[in-house]
Amino acid sequence: MTLPSRISLSTLCICLAACSTPPTPASGIAAPAAWQGEVASPSAQLPTTQWWQAFASRELDRLVQHALHNAHDLAAATARVRQAQARAVIAGAPLLPELKLGLDGSRQRLLHGDGYDQLDVSRSEPTSTSFDMQLSASYEIDFWGGLRATRENALRNLDASRFDRQTVELTLVSAVADSYLQGLALQEQLRIARLNLRNAQDVLGLVEARQRSGSATRLELAQQRSLVAAQQRQLPLLEQKWQDSRVTLATLLGDPVQSLPASQDAINTLQWPAIGSGVPSELLTRRPDIAAAEARLAAASANVQVARAAMLPKLTLGANLGAGANTFAHLFDSSYYTLTSGLVAPIFNNGRLRAARELAEAEQMELLETYRSSILAGFADVEKALNAIRGVDHQRQWQDEEVEQARLAFDLAQQRYGAGAETLLSVLETQRTLYAAQDQQAQLRLARLQGSVALYKALGGGWQVDPLHDPL
Repeated sequence: MTLPSRISLSTLCICLAACSTPPTPASGIAAPAAWQGEVASPSAQLPTTQWWQAFASRELDRLVQHALHNAHDLAAATARVRQAQARAVIAGAPLLPELKLGLDGSRQRLLHGDGYDQLDVSRSEPTSTSFDMQLSASYEIDFWGGLRATRENALRNLDASRFDRQTVELTLVSAVADSYLQGLALQEQLRIARLNLRNAQDVLGLVEARQRSGSATRLELAQQRSLVAAQQRQLPLLEQKWQDSRVTLATLLGDPVQSLPASQDAINTLQWPAIGSGVPSELLTRRPDIAAAEARLAAASANVQVARAAMLPKLTLGANLGAGANTFAHLFDSSYYTLTSGLVAPIFNNGRLRAARELAEAEQMELLETYRSSILAGFADVEKALNAIRGVDHQRQWQDEEVEQARLAFDLAQQRYGAGAETLLSVLETQRTLYAAQDQQAQLRLARLQGSVALYKALGGGWQVDPLHDPL
């Protein structure tokens, strides 16, 4: 092997090693084998992209579709994706030569005097006209892979912006479902409060009749009136919370609350979806926020390569094809070309380039830790949602029995008090117990539905990473 061939081969090896983009660091986090709080169900299925339809509410489906087409946060996220697409095109442009076409025309005339060396005219030739056309090309040879790494950085940031948009969409749909369910629960609580107010007023009528006949004391009458007032006080409080939930829902939909129609659903008509949680290792490809963190980490790895390439020499080639004449008709009579090359190498910059490389490496480490945190937060979200569903299901088994027995106790106490066989204190206690049990039942129903929404969101809402397609 001759010496020139050895030099060429060694130079090629150095170039190939320098052009390769550093691999993205691994998270180093091992996924657990199974979920700790998983509740096995033979009918459970993994979430689909239309997961909200599992609640069997046409009204919820209509609200979600409206939010997806009208929400301002989602529109802003879409605009950010378009920005990232434009940046990716800009970053990829230097990989190909840049061509420019220029056409110039000038006319120079001496007004007085003899002229001087910097002028194209003199007393003997007071007027000069020229036309010039140039087609120029310039190209930087990407020996060290800096330009390709810049493009890779932009593409990975584009992926991150797309995943961010999916995260915004998932968060929006989950918030719409959660706010809608809260509104239904408050409607149910209002219904229960009004029902218990009527019961308390019925008992008050009974106490008043007994007090007029001398069978009840003024103390008993005051106690029952106090209970009626307490029940009446609950109504405006619940109505205020219900109106607040409507305002929140309308804001998520991108509309004023005045345009939000009244809900026709009842919370007890919604279905309990059976949700499959899969295995924890699948979560990394099912959550867009984790995918976005990984994409930003990959972009940071490419940015490290950009910083390293900036410390090495740059070779630029140029070509210029031109023609010129003193008259436009003879513009192409005299043509010429010019070839140029330039080598620029950093010599002294007071540590700026080295600091830029260290900055890129530190940013990469920061995003690596962010990526790890996103993975652990995803695992925690699923575990919390599963634990909440399991805990509420266990409570609901006994809450229904508590409501039934509290209703029976109130009916018996009311009947016995009317017959004079029971004191008003027993009626008061059974009234409070019944109201508290019914209110807690509505809250548990809401918690169970919200747990399902939280689990859908924690599992990524049926989203999956699509194969990456180079948009450029």
